[in-house]
Amino acid sequence: MFFPILALLLAACSEPPPREKRKLLVVGYLTEWAAYDRGYRDVDAAKLSHVKYAFGKVDRGKCAVGDAWAAYRKPDGNFGQIRRMKERNPALKVVWSFGGWNGSAGFTEAAKDPAGFASSCRRLLEDPRWAGLFDGIDIDWEYPNACGKVCDSSGPGALTSLLAALRAEFGPAGLITAAIPADPGKLRAADYAGAARHVDWLAAMTYDYFGTKGPAEAPHSALTSYPGIPRETATAEATVTTLLELGVPAAKLLLGVGFYGRGWTGTEHGMEDYRVLAERCPPTGTIGGTAYARCGSQWWSYDTPATIAGKVSFARDRGLAGVFAWELSGDSADAALLTALSG
Repeated sequence: MFFPILALLLAACSEPPPREKRKLLVVGYLTEWAAYDRGYRDVDAAKLSHVKYAFGKVDRGKCAVGDAWAAYRKPDGNFGQIRRMKERNPALKVVWSFGGWNGSAGFTEAAKDPAGFASSCRRLLEDPRWAGLFDGIDIDWEYPNACGKVCDSSGPGALTSLLAALRAEFGPAGLITAAIPADPGKLRAADYAGAARHVDWLAAMTYDYFGTKGPAEAPHSALTSYPGIPRETATAEATVTTLLELGVPAAKLLLGVGFYGRGWTGTEHGMEDYRVLAERCPPTGTIGGTAYARCGSQWWSYDTPATIAGKVSFARDRGLAGVFAWELSGDSADAALLTALSG
């Protein structure tokens, strides 16, 4: 009568221990304009591996400060707050991001002299007034050899040349990263596999698939496809698949998560922080791995802690380097989204 119990005990002892979850990079954007309303004091930087400070500008083909008042001239400015954040979290790395949707026009000029651009960026990051604050540089070119707010025709190798020059200038120890589009058409317009050779990671902006124009009740940041999706490639899964097919290593990819929602009232479209929507228009369902909400005449889509947990699992299962948030000030007071992102 003791043999069955003994057999169970032996079987339990022979089972392999559960695998530890593979640790992902957790990156969050801090915006320069937050100095005018929100600030950074409530960010739980212990949950982050890296911070991206957005945005510096590209002026006449060179790196330059975006808003000097907000960055360092203002009493208790952004740079001072970030320095204190680093002091409290010694492992935290800070990367200065240049460009963005409204600031990418200057990259076309920069692409004409990549070495000169890289040299200007290093001088700026090592300026004695904030020496030691930044661990590297991020290029957010929207979009090389394609159209964003402005159009570029520098050629498919322009981004790769810029990043190669930055790597040569900053050396192997410098952090070099880039934000990249989610749309497969834009991804095929530039050599992102070549770009990946020179960076620590490429951050795919896997949000805003829908919602910047209306009306269209479609989630702006679906993870997977769903019945009735207006465009099959408008998912994070499709973006990642395209990048892998183009030769970008999974180990150099970050998956993007928006800390905001997009929605419609009739024919009017809008955008709002998660911290507001979670209270004012809580989720009523999920679709394609993200959440949506109906409240009165409004329809919103946004990520929640539960859907972010699904995206983190996806990133881990696909062997990606990590995840990132645009942007941290949209989170709730209890950092619900960042907690899920770092889970």
